[in-house]
Amino acid sequence: MHEFNQTFIQILIMLAIAITVVGIAKKLKQPDTIALVLVGLVLGIFSLPFPLVNQAESFISQSSVFQSIIISLFLPILLGDATLKLPFHQLFKQRRAVLGMAFGGTFLSCLLIGTTIYFLVDLPIAVAFSFAALMSATDPISVLSIFKSAGVSQKLSTIMEGESLFNDGIAVVLFKISSIYLLTYMEMGWVGLGNGSFMFLKFAIGGALLGILLGYLCSQVIRLYDDYPFEIAISALLFFGSYFIAEHFGVSGVIAVVSGGFVFGDYGAKIGMSEETKTNINTFWDVIVLIANSIIFLLIGLEIRNISFSGQWHIVFYSIVVVILARIVALYISTLPSKRLSRKERVLLNWGGLKGSLSIALALSLPQDFDGRDTVLLMTFSVVLFSLIVQGLTLKPLIKKLKLGK
Repeated sequence: MHEFNQTFIQILIMLAIAITVVGIAKKLKQPDTIALVLVGLVLGIFSLPFPLVNQAESFISQSSVFQSIIISLFLPILLGDATLKLPFHQLFKQRRAVLGMAFGGTFLSCLLIGTTIYFLVDLPIAVAFSFAALMSATDPISVLSIFKSAGVSQKLSTIMEGESLFNDGIAVVLFKISSIYLLTYMEMGWVGLGNGSFMFLKFAIGGALLGILLGYLCSQVIRLYDDYPFEIAISALLFFGSYFIAEHFGVSGVIAVVSGGFVFGDYGAKIGMSEETKTNINTFWDVIVLIANSIIFLLIGLEIRNISFSGQWHIVFYSIVVVILARIVALYISTLPSKRLSRKERVLLNWGGLKGSLSIALALSLPQDFDGRDTVLLMTFSVVLFSLIVQGLTLKPLIKKLKLGK
């Protein structure tokens, strides 16, 4: 009991710091996610003369704690909330761009980054492609808040969020294949390619089917009630249940949450949610997501405690440049079929493809004996930091320069 209390107090201290930073950032009209990362960096580099705060930092920046908080606790919440907030008809309207970027763009980006890093940094091929898979996932949280404040069109916001929702699931599957099975499949030749493709389809289609089934069942349940606290509880059960049931059966938990959330938010809302329920369910998840994001972005900065940069600045430079260039090429090629996107819009979507907490959490999930684990962590952390701070802070000026805001 005492140990649980200590853990709870440490998380509460971090939450108090995070919410304070968010409050100050909102008053100054600055992106709170970037402010949290910067404060996390400062706390991670310098030890403050407050024993309780230092204990909380040390506890919460441990690999196992970071992974548990991001992947098991907050990822289903963030994905589920996004599916409720993103109208399916808007997504369907932009389906060509979203599907092109999420599927074609993610595969192409992974291939380009993995191949280039393999030759440039001289890493084992499994390590290079594990890093490439991590870098294929984008994080729209910071981008969408900047888009909203700058008055960017609904079209671009939908494409950005839609791409992120789908490519997170694909990137997680690619990461599992790269880090665990890649070498085995390469030794098997064409048979290995077939096995890898089958495993990918099993992960992705299995997750989607499970999510759709659970989303449909939960929609039928809320049809019988007009009681918003109960319906909010059902939505929480759907998000966490679909994630953990999918993982238990060896299919993609991320894709299960996304597909289940879309069914629940679109079909379920039509047949079983009153206007009062819709308002309350959105308000409830707004609060939970604020808390989740506050802790996540502070944690990203704090992770600097676990990274060693000494003598490895050339690797940091290569990884940042390769990821940016691969994004440019992959996005341009994958959006060619979508004739509705202008050159300016492509530029903004490219620079807005920020990396975030999922990439770091997956990198930390690599086993301690994984060859090249420290290098993957260093490269992932460097790209995420560059992405959030440099790209994040220059996004609003770029929107003004391109004249894509109101």
